[in-house]
Amino acid sequence: MNHFISVMFSLLVFTGLQVSVEAAGIRFVRSMDRHYRSELKVPNGGRWGSWGQRQMCPIGMYAAGFSLKVEDPFNWDETALNGIRLHCIDSSKGLSSSYDVYTSIQSDVGSWGHWTDIKWCPSGFLTDFRLNVETPQGTGDDTAANNIMFECSGGSFLRGGGTGWGFWGGWSGTCQGKWICGIRTKVEEPQGIGDDTALNDVIMYCCE
Repeated sequence: MNHFISVMFSLLVFTGLQVSVEAAGIRFVRSMDRHYRSELKVPNGGRWGSWGQRQMCPIGMYAAGFSLKVEDPFNWDETALNGIRLHCIDSSKGLSSSYDVYTSIQSDVGSWGHWTDIKWCPSGFLTDFRLNVETPQGTGDDTAANNIMFECSGGSFLRGGGTGWGFWGGWSGTCQGKWICGIRTKVEEPQGIGDDTALNDVIMYCCE
């Protein structure tokens, strides 16, 4: 039995997919191979850290919801927003705001905080976004990205449960293609006794 599981895992890695189960009805799928049509960027991302790998929804699925990894304020070396998950559903099922089965993807994630509840589009899929980012503080405590907001194809807006420091920048462009289908994040590694900022910037991808 153990040999069979090992073989199946090797096959998944070979095809470019790594799957793990977080809870009933939820799959984490990592795929970098899906073709995308356009990239969405914002002008106010933070300057620290390095870009992680691009992660894409499985073919035929698009992001209809998201959740955030956020460190609560505690008055010393705040990091604020640490991670973003996109929650993907089949393109034929974007008419509900509650889903029992979905696939989750995430790029690099910071070390601190907890995951917020999922925010779903009332209908449709995610099409564009903007970031709340704190500018460099000089000798003060830097937090970089603090929160994110998305627009849904049905016309509604979803604001994340991040922290309140910083300023909202301009919106990214709107998807060229159908909807958002992938994510890549820029995250600063832990700095030891230095100032930590965790998540600094993000790119979203749109697929046909």
